[in-house]
Amino acid sequence: MWILNKYIMRFHVEPFIFGVVTVMFLFLFQFLMRYLSDLVGKGLSYWLIIHLIVLNFAWMFVLAVPMGVLFATLMTFGNMSAFHEITIIKASGGGLMRMMAPVIISGLILTGFLFWFNDSVLPDSNHKAKVLLNDITRKKPTFSLEAGQFSTQLEGCTILARSIDSVTGLLKGVTVYDNTRGIKTNVISADTGTVVFSPDNSKLIMNLYSGEIHQLIPISMKDYHRINFKTYQFITNASGFAFERSSEGMVSRGDRELKISDMKKIVNEAYKSAGMADQRIQTQLIKHYDFLNGKSGEGDFANFRYDAGSLIPVQNLRLFMQRVEFLKQTIFSDASQKQDFINRAQEYMVEIQKKYSIPFACLIFVLIGCPLGIMTKGGNFGISAAISLGFYVFYWACLIGGEKLGDRGIISPFLAMWGGNFIIALIGIILTIRVNNETVRMPGFNQIIFIVNYFKINVFKMFTKISN
Repeated sequence: MWILNKYIMRFHVEPFIFGVVTVMFLFLFQFLMRYLSDLVGKGLSYWLIIHLIVLNFAWMFVLAVPMGVLFATLMTFGNMSAFHEITIIKASGGGLMRMMAPVIISGLILTGFLFWFNDSVLPDSNHKAKVLLNDITRKKPTFSLEAGQFSTQLEGCTILARSIDSVTGLLKGVTVYDNTRGIKTNVISADTGTVVFSPDNSKLIMNLYSGEIHQLIPISMKDYHRINFKTYQFITNASGFAFERSSEGMVSRGDRELKISDMKKIVNEAYKSAGMADQRIQTQLIKHYDFLNGKSGEGDFANFRYDAGSLIPVQNLRLFMQRVEFLKQTIFSDASQKQDFINRAQEYMVEIQKKYSIPFACLIFVLIGCPLGIMTKGGNFGISAAISLGFYVFYWACLIGGEKLGDRGIISPFLAMWGGNFIIALIGIILTIRVNNETVRMPGFNQIIFIVNYFKINVFKMFTKISN
């Protein structure tokens, strides 16, 4: 049977790699389209952009591996079914579970590896990517001047160059409006000039020649000065044009940038704080109840006595209302804090369950891919890709929808992240039983087969038309 195991696994390698790479390419394309405006036109080095992309490959890889497993199992078992190899193996005494055994073992190994990667490598990669992207977003576009147009890229400073020599970079007919000097406004005009940055890109240095400076204080319109110059050096701050790396330790980590052990500590602290807030509410209720019943010994209200027909004096009524209002505000504040702590714990619990559920999808997709590939004989690329995409979109929708519902506390974190796995696993078990024991009939199963075959035929026709 070692030969059979090796034979089956050998045909899984290429479609698995192809499926993973394809999904990662799609995620990469989506990432670039989303952040293209932040990356282009800022004078960033290619190595810096490549570094950002490599850091984001981590989360793409985690989401792409289950898709690769599903595509590989569909292709392999679909091909074996199309060439009647499944029938030959069954005639030789091998059942479906025996054929699925090496794939299930491989799925378990992938599940363990992906869980380790998801908990050890992914959090640090996500954090480094967030810090680097924040630094890139903060960097301003590269400073540039266009002939005949005002440049306002420098804060508090406007520059106009009427013409620019493209070869030497010499500016002609330069006017600078400098509002960086507080209440004093300087308007500088020069026949020619040059622009350079300081070595650390923190300052912009303009060397101006043959011009004049007009100084005006708007508060006192009479305070006006005019200064002629042959050579003048204008220096202003150029913060934001140089790319500066932030320290990773100075940026806080979100839930997707923490390991499971760290998130469990946060959850425990959140539930502990929620319990303390609940205890404060109970303490305040007991304290105010004792005060209103004269058991606390505080103030005049506790010592006040009156008959059934008498009225409460004004000062005691005012004291009573003040205590009730104070109690209401205190309870409202503690109840809000308690709910915030519970919501915080809920969000981290959802993320913890996600770190478990996504790796486990590798095994779940084995259960659905093997029997479905045999039943549909979907060994060609088009059918396998279409079926894989359909199940993956369904699983992705369950994952995203479950995360939203779990974060809002509508359903439990466990059910939120494992619901898609349970549904697909149930379908996979039913299909496995059906293929393993061909005499078993299940309600509605013929309709499912009809829909799958109809979908298969139409997808095949579509790909045929495209290829022609």
